[in-house]
Amino acid sequence: MSFDALLFLSFGGPEGPEDVRPFLENVTRGRGVPPERLDEVAQHYLHFGGVSPINRLNLAIIDAVRAELARHGLDLPVYFGNRNWHPMAEDTAAKMVADGIRSALVFPTSAYGGYSACRQYDEDILRTRAAVDDALELVKLRQFFDHPLFVAAFADAVRAATAELPAEHREQARLVFTAHSVPNSADQAAGPPEEGGQRYSRQVAEAARLVAAAVGVTGYDVVWQSRSGPPQVPWLEPDIVDHLDTLHEQGVPAVVVCPVGFVSDHLEVIWDLDAEAKDRAAELGMAFARAATPGPDPRFAELVVELIREHTDGVPAGKLSDFPAAGCTRNGAPCAPLCCEPPARRRPA
Repeated sequence: MSFDALLFLSFGGPEGPEDVRPFLENVTRGRGVPPERLDEVAQHYLHFGGVSPINRLNLAIIDAVRAELARHGLDLPVYFGNRNWHPMAEDTAAKMVADGIRSALVFPTSAYGGYSACRQYDEDILRTRAAVDDALELVKLRQFFDHPLFVAAFADAVRAATAELPAEHREQARLVFTAHSVPNSADQAAGPPEEGGQRYSRQVAEAARLVAAAVGVTGYDVVWQSRSGPPQVPWLEPDIVDHLDTLHEQGVPAVVVCPVGFVSDHLEVIWDLDAEAKDRAAELGMAFARAATPGPDPRFAELVVELIREHTDGVPAGKLSDFPAAGCTRNGAPCAPLCCEPPARRRPA
């Protein structure tokens, strides 16, 4: 295919206090999240004036991607659409069609597989196309958790964070990688059935291994954050704050936290890590440093354009692991039969 544009497809975030509750209701619709949990999370947003930084950060990435496209001589206008808040992807699609766009690549702001990390973006594409009577051909770019530029950006961020610790604690600091938790059942359903599940958690573990190897660290942990489901449903554990307690009991004096599951410093990073985890470390007397996410790093825009050039110029896929390249889909169809479906939908193969 030839392509007329790039659609930068993301999660979305509120832009003011009045947006917070409607936004959270959009995010959690159909998931059975208790109202009191929404009230709790709403306070996290209101702590920052009801504004999530995610849209601002995405716009900065888009500007960098446009500059990188121009550097490569690629004439692809970049459009921005969200799943849960304005600009909504459906509205962006209408503008694209009005501008004469008929086929576009789609960059989802998630590096991983799994339902919420990958398959839900395919559902976004189905809904977006339906809003314009399927007048757009949309090809989603692949997962990039093991891309050399993604790993290199995180590795440099870990080095920089380690340098922020008191000199006497750097050698004994524990490196802890964190990503968004999901229900155990959702992780078990991540990937096609023949793969045996857990594509999401295995990819997170592989990204952590690659980053740790790049910085020369052999001892590290992979933990989770931002759980939002009902308490009776098991989610991936341990939670980052609970893990800090465990490290303290083991006599660890300092920790470097790397949010390897996240592209940008949106609210779940700046609240769950920069507020809750950092405060807990302070209570425990542990030195704490948090590595930056790769979105603002110039290499991230390079990564996006490399993924684009795999389609436009036949550039070989940049990968550092043996995991199969996955997540590239056309018009919202899954990349493999029954891949990353929610457990309630999965049928016998």
